[in-house]
Amino acid sequence: MTYIIAEPCVDVLDKACIEECPVDCIYEGNRMLYIHPDECVDCGACEPVCPVEAIFYEDDVPEQWKDYTTANYEFFEDLGSPGGASKVGKIEKDHAVVAAQPPREGEH
Repeated sequence: MTYIIAEPCVDVLDKACIEECPVDCIYEGNRMLYIHPDECVDCGACEPVCPVEAIFYEDDVPEQWKDYTTANYEFFEDLGSPGGASKVGKIEKDHAVVAAQPPREGEH
């Protein structure tokens, strides 16, 4: 189990969660952030600091955003587990679920 970032993060990229994460497991894509399922230690530090309430424990992701669970896992299929987001920097891609979202006005 891990934490999942869902639709409210798309085009927001606040990054308060990155600052709180003690294990550097939150990676930046083009339009949203993703939590690495193998690197997350389930501490929950990221959840309360998210200003748009986009972070959920995997079992608690609201039904309308269940596709984001798959998106968070599949985002890392090609990347593997590099052992920390700061080593990689921004990843110039997004999962198809995220890429298919219409841009938010005034964001990003």
